[in-house]
Amino acid sequence: MVTKKKMKSKTQVTFKMPDVEGCGRLYIVGDFNEWDDTTHPMAQAGDGTWSLSIDLEAGHAYEYRYRTDDGRWLNDPDADSSVPNAFGSDNSVVQT
Repeated sequence: MVTKKKMKSKTQVTFKMPDVEGCGRLYIVGDFNEWDDTTHPMAQAGDGTWSLSIDLEAGHAYEYRYRTDDGRWLNDPDADSSVPNAFGSDNSVVQT
């Protein structure tokens, strides 16, 4: 799930994922952080859900995916859209 809060020149985007079986850490990875899979770790709530809020420049489309600590890539089923990537799968897209 993705929620957005518009600000002046930025949009605060909150990314949320349900509990991921076998996952000890979950990261949000995308073109907004040069696909670095360590810079944006998500926080896990008591019910197992994961979330993280990031301020992104407004008026842009950002590609992203979730990456688990064991190397699995996950898409966001509630993303604004998706696009094919160079690895034969899709990237999720959020529009700010």
